[in-house]
Parts: sequence; structure tokens; C-alpha cells
Amino acid sequence: MRVAVLAAALAVLVSTPLAAKQPTRISDAALAKAAQLRDAALTDRTGWQVTESLTTEVGPRMAGSPADAAAVAWAKAKFKQLGYDKVWTEPVTFPKWERRSESAHIIGDHAQALAVTALGGSPGGTVEAEVVRFASLDALEKAAPGSLTGKIAFVDVHMPRSQTGEGYGLGSHVRGAGPSAAAKAGATGYLMRSAGTDSHRNPHTGISRFQPGITPIPMAALSLPDADQLARLTALGSTRVKLALDCGWNGEYTSQNVIGEITGRSKPDEVVVIGGHLDSWDLGTGAIDDGAGVGISMAAGHLIGQLPKAQRPARSIRVIAFANEEQGLFGGRAYADAHKAHITRHQIGAESDLGAGRIYAFNAKVPDYAKPAVARIAQVLAPLGIAHREDTEGCGPDTSPFNAIGMACAGLAQDASKYFDYHHTPDDTLDKIDPAELAQNVAAYVAFAYLAADAEGDFGSALKAPGTAQK
Repeated sequence: MRVAVLAAALAVLVSTPLAAKQPTRISDAALAKAAQLRDAALTDRTGWQVTESLTTEVGPRMAGSPADAAAVAWAKAKFKQLGYDKVWTEPVTFPKWERRSESAHIIGDHAQALAVTALGGSPGGTVEAEVVRFASLDALEKAAPGSLTGKIAFVDVHMPRSQTGEGYGLGSHVRGAGPSAAAKAGATGYLMRSAGTDSHRNPHTGISRFQPGITPIPMAALSLPDADQLARLTALGSTRVKLALDCGWNGEYTSQNVIGEITGRSKPDEVVVIGGHLDSWDLGTGAIDDGAGVGISMAAGHLIGQLPKAQRPARSIRVIAFANEEQGLFGGRAYADAHKAHITRHQIGAESDLGAGRIYAFNAKVPDYAKPAVARIAQVLAPLGIAHREDTEGCGPDTSPFNAIGMACAGLAQDASKYFDYHHTPDDTLDKIDPAELAQNVAAYVAFAYLAADAEGDFGSALKAPGTAQK
């Protein structure tokens, strides 16, 4: 009888609201302080100045290049200049790919040059062969083995423009899967319409890798007008192209994640993570990808750091300038590996890596008990024209590996309508950034970071059991 009574009592206890986790709360005082920071950020020029400094003083900074080391030194110095309490680096090792030269020409009838760029990961080599055009990646993947022997495969897929940038999923898939599919069918080279939305003669680069067991072939992206030109030429009849690439993998390189931290007033060992990636491709100066993200996050942390210590949020603000995002999220993966034992100390993370277009939506994928806090953050973001939308639960590229194993993540959705006009091209330069839009981004990030860091309770970060991690 006693056992039955005890069991019943325990059942009642477990079912009561007292057993449930208490809602994560954000105080009215924190909301007021975050609103002050938000409004101050709209007229502050730190974000612009940091972005200008990086793109001017370092310029293009491809992972593994001499400019990589220069960018690391720049970031350490800039964090210190901006008054961060702690600044340090963590090593990130990766294979080094180098670009030296590239060209493509129509051979024979209608002879002319084509604007191309080697895709990251391409081997070097010169190929002269007939071009076979495919209107979709699916069509190429269905090509019979050996059917493209001695030919160059050309995948001509148009990437759509959108506010969300979702069309890049299609474009990057053509870049990622197309070369292996071409090689499987026997092709000696691979060309693709650039993953972009512009009309300029600027090809878009980006990383690609071959599937295990496949012998790599030279691969390159055509500018969009040149893809149109090649499509017209192949429609006229047999078209030969000479593709000459001098590039390839060359050993390993160790770069650094550069980290700056503003110490929290009462829970300094717990952190809110924001950041962007420090590296860029070599064609432009990496302003929108991702100098802006570095500038936005550094400026947000800086503004919080200017507060008297008694007015700072409870937790620390950790800003990360990630190494080598472009060639495989190496910086983000290294950070997740190094810090997974302390995942519960990471309150939540957000990354800026879609340019500097206005942020139009916000949300975070969190447990039900933390949703009231997310709604409070959205309340402070609303005057910036930012809607609370549950379909914007994205995580930035370099925060996604940590999110995959359990760190809570927020998405601040930037307007990407023009982003893929410039992405991975020579046109990725400072003049493509609107200072007012950049300031709106800083305002959003400073408000988000402050409120998340001052929340009473948590956002659900916890190490996932093996086999449950999802990207």
C-alpha cells in the first residue's frame, strides 16, 4: 500500500507545473537598455569604419594566402582598439588551395574569349574539347558513363533572385555536385553558369569537391553573359572550348579564429556568440562576404563594451571572426570541436553572413519555455522594421556546426535581393554596402546580443546525444 501511495504521489508531482522548466525571462530594464543601444547604433559609424578598414587595409584575404595572416593580425589589433576585455586566437588547420591564372576561349569558328573563374578545389590543367550543354544538373547526372569522354560538360542553370537568397541552394548544388557527375560520365572538363543573379561579365567562384574515388577534372564558372553566349553558340552547332587553369591544392595551412570578448557583469563564464567570417575569396575585397559581418558583430560588441560595467548584461558577449568559411566551414567546425564540452555555457549564437542588406525578420528555434524571451527580443527589434517570423530560424554557416550538436541559434534575416549580384566576384567591394543599412544591422545585433545575454534562464543549449545531431 505504501508503495502504491508513494508512486501516486510522485506521479502527481511530476505532472504539476512546478516540475516544468520556468520560462526564460527578460526584464523591462533590460528591454529599455537594449532600446537605447539600438537607437545609438543607428547613428554610430563603428560598423562601417571596421568594414572599411578590413577591405582597404587587408583587401582580398583568401584562406591560406599571405593575406590570411594579415587579416588575423588586423582582427587582433582591431578587437583591442575597440576596447574588448579579452582577445585571443584558436588554431584552424585546413588544406590550402591556390589560384594562379585562368582563361577560356572558343576555338575555331566564332573564336572569342570567355570570362571564367576556376572553382575552388579545381585541379590545374588545359583542356580543349567540344562542349556539351545540359539545361539541368539532373540531365547531367543521368548521362551514361563514358558518354562525355573527351568532352567538356556545361551545366546552364539559372539561379533565381529572392529576398531570402534561397536560390543559392540551387546554384551551389550545381557547383558542388556537377563536377563529379561530369567526371563520372567521362568528361575532361566542367563549366557552369555562375551561381549568381547579376548581368555583369564577372564570374562567381566558390568551393567544390569531388566525390571519393573520382579523378578531379578542371572546373570553372562562366559569367552569366558568357554562359548565355556559350549556350547560343552550342545551339548553332559543334563548339570547342580551350580551358586553361593554373591552380590546385598545395599542402596545409594553419590560420586562426580570432575572438574578442566583452565580460558580463555577473555570469562572465556564460556567453552569447555573434560573429562573421574573416576570410574571403580572392576576386574582390570581401566587403559583403563577409567584411560586413565582421564589422557588424565587432561594432555590436564594442557598443555593449562601452557601457559602465554595472549596466552590462549578465553574460559575456563573444565575437568570433571565423577562419576559412569559404572552403568548408573550417573555422566553425574547429570552434565547435574545441568548445563542445562547454556547450551549455553558450547561451545562444547568431552569425552575420549575407551581406549588409536590411534585416527584415527574426526568430530563434528554442524550447517552448524560452519562446517568451524570443518574443521580448522581437519586441525591441520591431522598430527597426524587423518582423518576428517563425520561418526565419536559420543559423549562420559557421555557427551551424555548433548548432548541429546542440547550441541554440537565432536567425536575423538580411535582405539578399542584391547579394548574389556580387557574391564571390570582383564586384564584392565596399561601394556595394549602404552605410544606413549596415547601421540597421548593427542596431539589430546589439539589441539581440544584449537581451540574450541578460535573460533570466536559458535558450536550451545542450549537447545532443550521438546520432541526433542535424545540420
